[in-house]
Amino acid sequence: MKKIAVLTSGGDAPGMNAAIRAVVRKAIYEGLEVVGIKQGYQGILERNFEAMTLGAVGDIIQRGGTKLYSARFPQFKEDAVQAEAISILREEGIDGLIVIGGDGSYRGAMSLTEKGFPCVGVPGTIDNDIPGTEYTIGFDTALNTVMYSIDKIRDTATSHENSFIVEVMGRDAGDIAVWAGVAAGAETVVIPEVDFDIDMVISRLQRSADRGKKHSIIIVAEGVMSGHTLANLLKEKAGIETRVSVLGHMQRGGSPTARDRVLASRFGARAVELLLEGKAGVAVGIRNHNLVDYDLPEAYESKHQADVSLYTLSEQLSI
Repeated sequence: MKKIAVLTSGGDAPGMNAAIRAVVRKAIYEGLEVVGIKQGYQGILERNFEAMTLGAVGDIIQRGGTKLYSARFPQFKEDAVQAEAISILREEGIDGLIVIGGDGSYRGAMSLTEKGFPCVGVPGTIDNDIPGTEYTIGFDTALNTVMYSIDKIRDTATSHENSFIVEVMGRDAGDIAVWAGVAAGAETVVIPEVDFDIDMVISRLQRSADRGKKHSIIIVAEGVMSGHTLANLLKEKAGIETRVSVLGHMQRGGSPTARDRVLASRFGARAVELLLEGKAGVAVGIRNHNLVDYDLPEAYESKHQADVSLYTLSEQLSI
């Protein structure tokens, strides 16, 4: 292993730049050459390569997004495209690849490994929905963005005595919603991991109103329904008027938190070590504060589950 490459794929997440920096600097420390591949897997086919030096990753640890850019490239699922990618990587003298992204990115990395080109995955997604690791790069920053936004929304909700529905990201996972629900003191949280019951939501709102509360915060994960759909249901079934805030892509941006910077740095450095140890088709993760590595298929064949105990806690504290 003399020369490795790194790319970011799928949705961007705060902390990806910190992971890129760690990969590059750890690799150089170990005497390796490093190539950055821009625009994900698409960049391999387009030979969009950049030689990465120590200076190339200076002053990026604090930046959101990804210096290497990202792109959706569905054609990469095709065997012929993957074979061409491997041929190009070998022509460039690249011996291994580190892929920073989510489960879709991991599928591509595993396919390359199965075809004889060693890859290691680093979990980068705000959704925190990758099995095998307790936390992913970007989740903590996105969570804090949501929490601060809800704090601001609550000021308006209190002033105008309105109830607000806040729609958050997470794809099919409820981690952002349930963690934000506890952190921001939301009165109601709706997540994919718990069966949706509109009557329960109405009951909670009415119970709050009965004790004199004139505003509430309802957090709904996008994997259940949109905020506007929930607002329409509440109006149709109970005549309850609400305001809707869709936080959208602001959750994916911003300077990463200290937690995400440290996590990304640990993940990136460990990914380099795994390649040097001759391991491939594995992903880096963290469990009980310790770094772990596990087979890539575990990350996309298993089903992620949000911490439902937090959902229960949120219900208990928002009586």
